[in-house]
Amino acid sequence: MKIRLQLFEFEDLPWFPRVIRAGMMDYLRFMISLLGTYQPIVPQLRDAMAKASTSDLLELGAGAGGGTEGVLRRLHAIGLPTARITLTDLYPQPAAWQLLAARTPGLTYEASPVDATAVPATLTGFRTIFSAFHHFPPSLAEAILADAVQQKAGIGVFEGAGKHWLEILLAWTVLPVAQLLFTPFMRPFRLSRLFFTYLVPLIPLFTIWDGTVSILRMYPPAQLLALAHRADPQRTFEWQAGKVRHWWGPEVTYLIGVPRSK
Repeated sequence: MKIRLQLFEFEDLPWFPRVIRAGMMDYLRFMISLLGTYQPIVPQLRDAMAKASTSDLLELGAGAGGGTEGVLRRLHAIGLPTARITLTDLYPQPAAWQLLAARTPGLTYEASPVDATAVPATLTGFRTIFSAFHHFPPSLAEAILADAVQQKAGIGVFEGAGKHWLEILLAWTVLPVAQLLFTPFMRPFRLSRLFFTYLVPLIPLFTIWDGTVSILRMYPPAQLLALAHRADPQRTFEWQAGKVRHWWGPEVTYLIGVPRSK
């Protein structure tokens, strides 16, 4: 699927209820962690961090932190034992992040809002964006990459899908069933999550819509490279984009940029 439709996701709307957004993010974090969605890209991320001469990650648009624990542990296991990660978001979720930080060595977070298009210079490290880059229209997506180029910060953009029609079918069928099954086991525990999943099922309904739109809004590798080249007209970074497949089938779409060695 090469088309990209700039539709809207409810979680992006400023008036959208925080309690519903948090429930959706909790589900996304739980499923990404359970399925190990981003494990296939860890070797590429490790190599990019080595080229950028850093063991620190700065996650932008972290949401509830989906997949972060698994990625960090895998980095520790394959040659970066000192790797650390700081979670940031324009809509911080300290309650969810505190839980992750308490059980994950090397994981911290920034409690203040952080705009991915204008990251404060005090927040350093190799920038990552998991499951969030599709939220940004081309102008803002390009601005995110341009800010990394301007500050000479390596950046990796990762989407846990390969942009296929089958993935939309899964979003309509299998994943809603999984959401109903797994919601009682999600942490931190929230009565609101149970209420808006089973009694008034707003969380599942909005998740189906946003999950479908997320796939339609995803940038395929060629478009990711085009954005990167517009953000870096002087070609001061080395850019690569593509897809890697998980051992059990699904793909991860990625863009990685690292400052060129002088």
